[in-house]
Amino acid sequence: MPRKEIIIKDTHRALWYENGVLVKVLEAGRYEFPRKRGRVLGRHRPIVEVVLVDVRERELTIKGQEILTADKVAIRVSIIVQFRVTDPRAAVHEVEKYEERLYSDVQLAARRSLASMTLEEILTNRNRLSEDILRDVKEIAARYGVSIVRADVKDLVFPGNLQEIMNKVLAAERMSQAQLVEARTKAQTQQIDAEANAEIRRVESEAQAAAARLAARVQAEAEQIKTEAEIAALRQAEQAAQAYSAHPALLRLRELETMKELGRSANARIYIGFKKHEADRD
Repeated sequence: MPRKEIIIKDTHRALWYENGVLVKVLEAGRYEFPRKRGRVLGRHRPIVEVVLVDVRERELTIKGQEILTADKVAIRVSIIVQFRVTDPRAAVHEVEKYEERLYSDVQLAARRSLASMTLEEILTNRNRLSEDILRDVKEIAARYGVSIVRADVKDLVFPGNLQEIMNKVLAAERMSQAQLVEARTKAQTQQIDAEANAEIRRVESEAQAAAARLAARVQAEAEQIKTEAEIAALRQAEQAAQAYSAHPALLRLRELETMKELGRSANARIYIGFKKHEADRD
């Protein structure tokens, strides 16, 4: 008679019971059951039972829980919890049905969290609810072999009139934010323009100052050149005077050259002073 066997996949673990007593936790693999009939060393063969436990990550949805907030507003909330079994023995032995227990624990944690929050706090900080659930349930679930991966708020449903009001509030907030962004952009543009104008004025001022310094330097250099030229001309005149004084003939020659130049011009007039005759005076 072929022996009965069981194959456990990587996605599961198994609890091996003999005569109702947990003997071992089976990992993935192939296992054979002992024969049901016969005796072993004067004892009956044990009755073996195997319980499979899924250890994959799974989702649990807590739907449509109606809860009162701290300011007495009734809202309906749906929560998604992702979890996995990390201790198959505890998941089977510590509670009757670990999924139902997890459902209840998350539900109660959500109620406690929402009851301590106002509607405004819920709308502006939905992450707090998830954080509260994780903090409250994580340690409790670990006691029965379940690890909470994450807990997120899936839906928040408000009463009809409140929903309409909230839509208007959200629309007003979006409009306010858009206006604020526009105002900030305008202010930044004006600031940039002011800074650019100030920079232009600074550059123009520096350019004007540089031009003035350059003009003053050019003027000073021109004056210096003029002075040096005048000094040079005076020195030449002094040297010529000394030459004429030492050599009178040179002065006479210079006079003749000058008269020669004047003689070439029809409009030139030469006046030579003579003493008038006494007869002419009569």
